Amino acid sequence: MRYAQLVIGPAGSGKSTYCSSLNQHCETIRRTMHIVNLDPAAEVFNYPVAMDIRELVSVDVVMEELKCGPNAALIRCMEYLEDSLYNWLDEELENFTDDDYLVFDCPGQIEIFTHVPVLKNFVEHLKKNGFNVCAVYLLDSQFVTDITKFISGCMVSLSAMIQLELPHVNILSKMDLLQDKSNIEEFLDAEPRTMLAGLDQRMAPQFAKLNKALIELVGQYSMVRFTPLDLRKERSIQYVLSEIDKCIQFGEDAEVKIRELDEDMDQLEL
Repeated sequence: MRYAQLVIGPAGSGKSTYCSSLNQHCETIRRTMHIVNLDPAAEVFNYPVAMDIRELVSVDVVMEELKCGPNAALIRCMEYLEDSLYNWLDEELENFTDDDYLVFDCPGQIEIFTHVPVLKNFVEHLKKNGFNVCAVYLLDSQFVTDITKFISGCMVSLSAMIQLELPHVNILSKMDLLQDKSNIEEFLDAEPRTMLAGLDQRMAPQFAKLNKALIELVGQYSMVRFTPLDLRKERSIQYVLSEIDKCIQFGEDAEVKIRELDEDMDQLEL
């Protein structure tokens, strides 16, 4: 079994910084992890890139050839990746062995993980290649300063959960930059009635029915909860990593192998 994180979230939510910090943390604890760049518009990396989509296609080339803007070019790049699953991607994955752990750093355009099927098909292909995959959704902690922004972030997360059909870990990133943390607990596992009261207070009366419908939708799934991440603290990084590891059952296969080896040794001794 092989393992993978699919790191998604809006642009500017700290996905690449998360990947870099995760890589440094794993180096510290002597754990092997490979970071993969899936952003065809990326330019600078603060982590070693084990696999790079820009070797297949880049936004600049597509913009020049198709005479389109950066957003349209990125979608075309991701569609080209989808068309290359059985050649380029499979060839790249041959460089990794059983028990390898990959982290895919994805672009920030939300449409690629909310309604365009590219990442869904990408994930299905990973599963066929023996990967346990978890989606890691990052939301800037500044969103908790405004209930309307927080609800919009929840809706994007919920949309990604439904689209990708993966185990899902939601992370409030950039906690070190959040000045007022006094109300943070209210947002980590938000109670629907509290969110509805906040929306009604913030929005005009004519939006009351819409507010109620949005909160009922979030509450119906009972799955939108967030884990805070402060990259200054190794304990915070380790906690988030352990939550993700549980989702993809990382290490459980190794424990089974050890038990089977112990049983074989016991049989030999008999």
